Amino acid sequence: MPGDTIITVDNVSKRYLLGHQADDDTLRDRMARGIRSAMEWMRPGTRGARRTVEEFWALKNVSFELQRGQVLGIMGRNGAGKSTLLKILSRITEPTTGRIQMRGRVASLLEVGTGFHPELTGRENVYLNGVILGMSRAEIARKFDEIVAFSEIERFLDTPVKHYSSGMYVRLAFAIAAHLEPEILIVDEVLAVGDAQFQKKCLNKVSEVTRSDGRTVLFVSHNSAALQSICNAGLWLSQGQVAGQGPINECLAAYLHTGSHRADFPAPAVDRPHITSVRVDPGVLAEGRIEVEVGFASPFPLSPPVVGVIVSSKLGYPIAGSNGRMAGKAWQPQPTRAGVVTAHLDHVPLHSDTYHISVYLGDASMDYDQKLDAVEFDYVSPRFHPQMPPLHVIGQGDFGWRWSLRAD
Repeated sequence: MPGDTIITVDNVSKRYLLGHQADDDTLRDRMARGIRSAMEWMRPGTRGARRTVEEFWALKNVSFELQRGQVLGIMGRNGAGKSTLLKILSRITEPTTGRIQMRGRVASLLEVGTGFHPELTGRENVYLNGVILGMSRAEIARKFDEIVAFSEIERFLDTPVKHYSSGMYVRLAFAIAAHLEPEILIVDEVLAVGDAQFQKKCLNKVSEVTRSDGRTVLFVSHNSAALQSICNAGLWLSQGQVAGQGPINECLAAYLHTGSHRADFPAPAVDRPHITSVRVDPGVLAEGRIEVEVGFASPFPLSPPVVGVIVSSKLGYPIAGSNGRMAGKAWQPQPTRAGVVTAHLDHVPLHSDTYHISVYLGDASMDYDQKLDAVEFDYVSPRFHPQMPPLHVIGQGDFGWRWSLRAD
């Protein structure tokens, strides 16, 4: 129903000026620019000098609508424009062009400490945030005990928040935003600061307030499992533009299985066998299957070229891996100086999460180069697994591997 639309974003764009000039979004920006201009005027040889300005469009013609009670998961690589969009929706910065309509009070969790006065205590900041949201003192008082209990920082409630750790900031900020009943809740990657147990508690709270209170949530995260579990709609941003939107599972699948994740590495100062590139193609990711391409170069033929691959969780725990030496006689290619080795790992115990790939290069007897956490990729399982799959010991277990070489 049209009357249920709570957020309308119509062709919103945001331009920044790079170089010596910048958009004056805040009083602090304008003051900093004035000081820089005065210093440049006093510096010999700079008076009247031309300053080059480059335009950068962080957002370009972004449009979408959000209905009351929807939870929108916003995804995209670093620099895609996610945080810029949330800052515009939070009224921290203004769009360069376009129009936004929002119906209801907005609470935002962006950078750690945003919305807090560092000299005030935790208790005083609870009331300050409530007033900013337009609540009366009596309304805030009714919610105060719930906020304190959820944040689990009662012992430090009368301590100035400038002495809080980042985790304490996040605990109190989320408790305030979730319990002071804004119609719209905006959450950036800030929840990643908290510990795993508190993150789970926050995600459960988001699900609760959307189901019972009908609040609308915009949620940015690189954690595909979190997006999949609490969101019902998705918005995929790429280079500041909308690359896809729709039901969360469809949007996540399109986002995660498009393009490639590749890292290129320069040659070392001392000529030795080295890794030139690492690539994992999300387009070939299937249930438990990963293909990793490792480019290499050497001043002498590697006999044979041996590549090792380790797949780790985002917390650094290895879940699967292998190397060419384990293949024995099944891996006996001709000696070569350069090429690409492709590792095909099957039956890897993947669940919806972010993973890192580390690679090693050597020959039959020794290793010459390594790239730890060379690339990362997100994976969304066709089924949501609430529990971790069993851990597989590196080089053992019921997963398999195959190797192939393309010599240059």
